[in-house]
Amino acid sequence: MLESLPSPDILQTWILPAMLGLGLAAASGLRIFIPLLMAALAARFQLFGIELNESMAWMTSNTAIAALGLATVLEVVADKIPLLDNALHAVGIVARPIAGAVAAGSVFAGLDPTAAAVAGIIVGAPTALAFGAAQGGTRAASTATTGGLANPFLSLMDDVLSIGTVLLAFLMPMLIPVALLLVFWGVWKLYHRWQRDRGPNSNRIEPAGG
Repeated sequence: MLESLPSPDILQTWILPAMLGLGLAAASGLRIFIPLLMAALAARFQLFGIELNESMAWMTSNTAIAALGLATVLEVVADKIPLLDNALHAVGIVARPIAGAVAAGSVFAGLDPTAAAVAGIIVGAPTALAFGAAQGGTRAASTATTGGLANPFLSLMDDVLSIGTVLLAFLMPMLIPVALLLVFWGVWKLYHRWQRDRGPNSNRIEPAGG
């Protein structure tokens, strides 16, 4: 039975970074800069045992951390302002898969830079794209049913989910697949509830006295 378990080298080089990268990429689908900032801070201050690939060492510099911090604040604030949030989501269609690939690739510390970049693209880009699409569908349903009034609340939920997903990836990366499935299930249920509310019965006018 012990022979069927992955070797420590495979676990440290591939499996754990893949799970960590999956979590960072999913968080990137909700917030472009939060996962990058948190990974940079964790590596800079040697928290949670996080190490970055040598090609991404620039992320731990003062300049990079300051830039990521400013970008994070601007993104979080802009996503709660009508019209600006729509523009942000339009940009995010391209930016989030890129951020997901960068974030995921950065934590493959045991690989050469090229292999880490390829691993980041494979793990990070589709994951960030999927979560970004789920977020976009939920926002569209919210806009249609509440006129956008619920969007700031959903934006706050995205902040919390992004930060929470990164922290879970840092602390218990092997639980990330289960956590992501639960998040997708919750989003699916929420989206279909809004879709049901938009059905014909939601617009029906009750007769007087009925």
